[in-house]
Amino acid sequence: MAIGIVETDGPSPKEYKPSNQEVLKEYEIRLKFLSRGMIISVGCKEIAFSETKEGLEELNKYLTNPHEEQQKWYKLLNN
Repeated sequence: MAIGIVETDGPSPKEYKPSNQEVLKEYEIRLKFLSRGMIISVGCKEIAFSETKEGLEELNKYLTNPHEEQQKWYKLLNN
């Protein structure tokens, strides 16, 4: 008899999702405004935007839904 993981047809447990505040406390966020555009730093990653408006829109998305935005940017920056 083999011992191992037993698969069931039941629902899988929900994945833990930290609160927005918990996620935002993980990394320091810095903004650097340039003559044209801006740089947003989150932790050790820096993302340059040629237009300030675009950068602020992305920052707003991050502040509104940090967990999902972190996942999106992690995939973009680490592939």
